[in-house]
Formats: sequence, C-alpha cells, structure tokens
Amino acid sequence: MMVYFRRDFTPGGTYFFTLALRNRKSQLLTSHIDLLGEAFRKMKQKYPFSTEAIVVLPDHLHALWKLPVDDFNYSLRWHQIKSYFTKSLIKEGVKITKDQRGEYHLWQRRFWEHRIRDESDFQAHIDYIHFNPVKHGYVSSAKEWPYSSFYRYVQNEVLHENWGFDGGQGGFGE
Repeated sequence: MMVYFRRDFTPGGTYFFTLALRNRKSQLLTSHIDLLGEAFRKMKQKYPFSTEAIVVLPDHLHALWKLPVDDFNYSLRWHQIKSYFTKSLIKEGVKITKDQRGEYHLWQRRFWEHRIRDESDFQAHIDYIHFNPVKHGYVSSAKEWPYSSFYRYVQNEVLHENWGFDGGQGGFGE
C-alpha cells in the first residue's frame, strides 16, 4: 500500500524539518560540514530563507526555517541543497553509489516537515533542535556540539550556556 504524504505549503510559513542520509551510520554531514554549509549558502543566495535554528548530526539534520512572505517552496530548496552537497562530495572523491533508478544513494528520498503553529510550538522545536546531540549521546550538554545554532542563541541571550545539560534526566522524544 502506498502512503501519501500531505505537505503544508503556507507562504511565509515557519517550518521544522528533519532530513536523513540513507546510511544512518554515515558521518558525511559532519565530516564534510564545509560542503554542507556551502550548499546552504548557495541556496540562500538563489532562494532566500531564514534559518531560525539548526543542528547537523553525522547522519541527519534538523532545521527551522522561516520562508519569505510570498514563498512556500521549501521542497525546491531542500532538493537543491541535497543535490549540491551530493555533487560536491563526488567532486571531493567520495564514492556514492547509485540506486536502481540511477539516483545517488546518499539521502533518504523524503523528509519530515512540520509547520510551526505558534510561539510555544516554535520554542519547543528550537529546544528539540539544540538538545538533539545530547539525546543521541554525542555530547553531555548542548554547548559541546559545534554543529548547531545553539551559540547564536547564547550570544543573543535567549539561552544560557549551560542550557541543555542532560544530567541523566532524559530529554525530548524523537
């Protein structure tokens, strides 16, 4: 049975996304963070958006974007980012296999999207993003993970530097 996903396309919306590599043991996103960053910069020049929060883990990423008032096309942006990153890896000599369709076997085909409904939803997703490296056991506090927007929130005095310490209490669900 084919599952059909219904996407929310609200111009100017704020969205939470999860994108993952097909190989969940891969570390390509963090080992080539410079190429991923370049893919984001190129896309923002072509199709602007605001990254409200982001975390990049070795095999997946979570991002919170605010789109321009008259624009809803986040799918195009993600397609371009994924494509540019994949092509950049190949140029660097990283071996990436193709699947039966002739597509590179790097990213999962789909991604998770959720439109942010209100300020409480927004804050919950920012917290989720910044706590994610702790949740996955990469670090014991959010401040230890270098690939996130956490320090931007600390610098802007939105979060305290010691926010996001697990302390054995668990954390957010996924």
